[in-house]
Amino acid sequence: MRLREVAHRVHFRHGNFCDLKALIIGSGVSRVDGVIFDLGVSSPQLDRAERGFSFREDGPLDMRMDQREGRTAADLVRDLPETELADLIYQLGEERYSRRIARAIVQARMQGVIATTWQLAAVVERAVPASYRHGRIHCATRTFQALRIAVNRELDVLEPALRDAVDILAPGGRVCAVSFHSLEDRIVKHTFRALANGPEASVRVLTKKPVIASENERNRNPRSRSAKLRVVERISKEYVK
Repeated sequence: MRLREVAHRVHFRHGNFCDLKALIIGSGVSRVDGVIFDLGVSSPQLDRAERGFSFREDGPLDMRMDQREGRTAADLVRDLPETELADLIYQLGEERYSRRIARAIVQARMQGVIATTWQLAAVVERAVPASYRHGRIHCATRTFQALRIAVNRELDVLEPALRDAVDILAPGGRVCAVSFHSLEDRIVKHTFRALANGPEASVRVLTKKPVIASENERNRNPRSRSAKLRVVERISKEYVK
């Protein structure tokens, strides 16, 4: 509905971030004026219980962005050894109680399959201290984040995709990246900085600090509270200093 007036100029392509360059070139386009990376899970995905991204409603422990392929979160919870599971939750979820949670998951799966979002959230709740269950965010949030990132290989494809996006920019074109947690933002920041420095610099950074949502926007849309926007602009070789 929102694109009705410009429908003749809109073309949809289905693929991963890492497919960006191939999809653009395959569409007969050699250069673009802008690329926007929205790195968050979309609200419709979060709000549909059957996608398994959220524990607000019970649903299958899926978490795949593309449900046509790949392992689900339930597969990882069922198959990963305790140490790998703990490392995953710690590194991708930045969860301080990762080892306790991993141990609890392994113990719980010995009693039966952990197949739904509520089942996993309940395991996490039992594993962490009582004081941690009543924090600012739900105690299972970081564990769910870690599993989602792992299922979709989100961090693995991000830096190559950002570099590909810059590679197909026309001079003056811009890449905008909106991240929603520190792991993504760190990759965006370091990749943009690397592309902007040295004799082979291809961009200039337009956001010395990330742009964040205003208080008014956060009140209207609470999901924007963690969003950070960073932007670079493609430069011509003659402007490289």
